[in-house]
Amino acid sequence: MSRKRTPDQQLTETTTTEVAETPAAEPPAAEANADGQGFADKVGQRKWVAAPDPFGIATDKLAGVRLFESKQDRQMAIMFGEGRPEDKPSQAVIDRMKEAGYRWNPADRIWAYPVRSESAMSTRIDAESLYQEVCKMIRQEKGIEAGPETSR
Repeated sequence: MSRKRTPDQQLTETTTTEVAETPAAEPPAAEANADGQGFADKVGQRKWVAAPDPFGIATDKLAGVRLFESKQDRQMAIMFGEGRPEDKPSQAVIDRMKEAGYRWNPADRIWAYPVRSESAMSTRIDAESLYQEVCKMIRQEKGIEAGPETSR
């Protein structure tokens, strides 16, 4: 047992106290997770699962058109095929993309339109409408019957 000492007293003897180590009690099965942390250990910890960026909104495999949104770059994007030169759409489709305000991004091989915070929802709706229109144009050019496209 330790005792207090005053500054003028010197410590004359040292005693060591042995403490028996007791195994830690395991948390109840309801509270324990696979990683060994219980609920009380995780309070205050947040693990956010990041969504993929760019996020694929819709894909039409037959027409070869995909609609994306990139939150990081704050833009909507439409990609034709894999972006290769042979996947280039017809001039009518390109003109329609330009009319809608989309610009060609050669680095990413996409047609992009910026998303501004004040008009984000209407931009997403307009992008979906343009995507549907472009898919319909390409399907007609390829002679593919209008059918359900694959949505992501």
